[in-house]
Amino acid sequence: MRLSWAVRGLALREPFRISRSVMSERDAVVVEIEHDGAVGRGEVVTSTYYGLTIERIEKELAAAREALAEVRDPGRIPVFGASPGVSAALDAAVHDLVATRRGVPVFELLGTAHWQPVPTAYTIGIMPAERAVRTARELTGRGFTVLKVKLGAGDERQELARLAAIREAAPGARLLLDPNGAWEPGQAIRLLKAVAEFEVDAVEQPIKPGTPHLLAEVAARSPVPVIADEDAATAADVRVLGSRVHGVNVKLPKCGGIRAAQEIIGLARDNGVDVMLGCLVSSSLGIAPAVHLTGFARWVDLDGHLLLAHDPWTGIGGDDGVLRIAGDRGLGVRPVVSL
Repeated sequence: MRLSWAVRGLALREPFRISRSVMSERDAVVVEIEHDGAVGRGEVVTSTYYGLTIERIEKELAAAREALAEVRDPGRIPVFGASPGVSAALDAAVHDLVATRRGVPVFELLGTAHWQPVPTAYTIGIMPAERAVRTARELTGRGFTVLKVKLGAGDERQELARLAAIREAAPGARLLLDPNGAWEPGQAIRLLKAVAEFEVDAVEQPIKPGTPHLLAEVAARSPVPVIADEDAATAADVRVLGSRVHGVNVKLPKCGGIRAAQEIIGLARDNGVDVMLGCLVSSSLGIAPAVHLTGFARWVDLDGHLLLAHDPWTGIGGDDGVLRIAGDRGLGVRPVVSL
């Protein structure tokens, strides 16, 4: 088996602000695994938060290339000692390759006989209330029924006013909140009680990660369902949380790929905990592996490709708020222009 990769830039439509950073572009590395004429692809994106630079990604891919050179059976891929983001890209490429060779979509490899189109959230970053209202109206006008609102930066009263304005502009939308861990535990409980009147569906990681017992306390006192994000990065994390949160956010670049995600989903279900599928800002190629898992999720937040100025891949839809797999084999995506 042969592994190769290429680096390309991904520019966003507009700067995207959350509580801890502002982003306008990032780099993506497209990986390809070839075996007997068939090719599987995946994508890993750079991330300051996860410590993924181009240099680190390429170093880890070079090590993986040596391991893959000895593999003759695509169904017996070794476990790579790479970072979760790189592992997720390699895992996606393997699933794409195996499913393509079998002539089936990836979701069939995962035990799902039928896949249904599914609504995805669209994220409204931290911005002035007037602009957030315009964005909410534009999105619901396009067909979006789920909106995720970033919080955690600025005056609490202003943030509550912004949320109230968004709710008024999109009265029928499901609302998800994400402060990206910016709140203190007591502050989180107070604010979640305040936002309950807006019929919020759930809140992601309201407090900084690393204290799952405090997150559990917030969840126990919150009228809004609490979803663990960074505190549920691995299967071990999910075991620690048990049933003390309402949901876990499964991000393939965070946990290491489809196979790792399946383990986390199984553990969550055993604990009676719901699943959210989340993502990083990526192309359709980077988002596609999670799309094949949406049948297992209560909340779907796979809009990373929709934030781009130009998506170099196509095949999962989403522009009207609904994800659809266009292809009938592999991940179902194809390049917009020749690679």
